[in-house]
Amino acid sequence: MKNIPPLNVHTILKQYGLRADKKLGQNFLHDDSALIKICETAEISDSDSVLEIGPGLGSLTRYLAASSADLTVVELDPDLLPPLKWILKPYPHVKIIHGDILKLNIADIIKKQNYIVAANIPYNITSAIIRHLLESEIKPKRIVLTIQKEVAQRICEEPGDLSLLALSVQVYGKPSLQAVIPAESFHPIPKVDSAILRIDIYDEPLIEKELLDTFFKLIKAGFSQKRKMLRNSLASGLHISSQVVDELLESANIESKRRAEALSIAEWQRLCRQWNQKA
Repeated sequence: MKNIPPLNVHTILKQYGLRADKKLGQNFLHDDSALIKICETAEISDSDSVLEIGPGLGSLTRYLAASSADLTVVELDPDLLPPLKWILKPYPHVKIIHGDILKLNIADIIKKQNYIVAANIPYNITSAIIRHLLESEIKPKRIVLTIQKEVAQRICEEPGDLSLLALSVQVYGKPSLQAVIPAESFHPIPKVDSAILRIDIYDEPLIEKELLDTFFKLIKAGFSQKRKMLRNSLASGLHISSQVVDELLESANIESKRRAEALSIAEWQRLCRQWNQKA
């Protein structure tokens, strides 16, 4: 890793008359050791195309730019574009796009399959970003996210304590928690620690592609009433009778008294097949 001078986030924000936008979940990572760890986790080679979502002031971008020959960054906040462009002047190969990643066609941004994603994002859009990236014609091989530690831990849970978010991620790839980043590494300092989450993407989703829409529909319904029996949460979430749900679960060989968090992805797939057959 090349020697990159530290970035004084507080000074730059003050210079441009800016402050972190809470509505956008902005917390700027400035700890160099954490930034280096993210790049190491991403395992970027000279031949890789890299996409960074939410570069902010470019703290991580500079390290990614030093590691790759093809880097595209997408920033939603227009106020951050002037300082970002100034900070990235030494890296002319970085392409800056102003826009909402969830509204952009990934194939228009990245032209190469098996690219790498690196991002420091608000946790509440984690599953939406992953699904958006992986439903595109152009798919990443690896996603490295800096998110709240508790959320990263939840994503990595095993069947028995799975969440809606964990299922939304694990259907596409294998997640692993790589490192914890203390809250003090960010400006402004958040109330919780963060973690580096790595997701190694499967060649194909664990749920058959033609069942994915059904999968997301059913898991959303299944988790609509936390800690409730599956028969009750599915009946409520799908607006169907408990009798119909019992028949559906029986046909999928799933006990109706189980809870949504206890089901494996393979069991959800069986349930999806039965739902589609009865639809």
